[in-house]
Amino acid sequence: MRPAGEIRKALLDACAALASGVQDPEHGPSLREIAHRACVGLDAAQDTMKNMVRAGVVHRVNTRRVDYRNKPVAEYRPGAMTLAANDAVAALAGAVRAWG
Repeated sequence: MRPAGEIRKALLDACAALASGVQDPEHGPSLREIAHRACVGLDAAQDTMKNMVRAGVVHRVNTRRVDYRNKPVAEYRPGAMTLAANDAVAALAGAVRAWG
């Protein structure tokens, strides 16, 4: 598997940092907030977040109303294994665990 790209790492770090400030596990930061924190363009963030949700790295937890949009926006939280997913040792640790 190919290593995570710069945009993906930046978005994941920003999502984890913003989500840690939210006490309620049912809420999280929106895509625009994550992209702003990661200093990533909105189009690139949108495409990358779709892929991250599909891969299970990030989860949509809720929606909320915002004043800049008519539709509610999705809120995201990092998955359980997201911090270990970008770790260089995570793949080796998974192989050792599977080995027995």
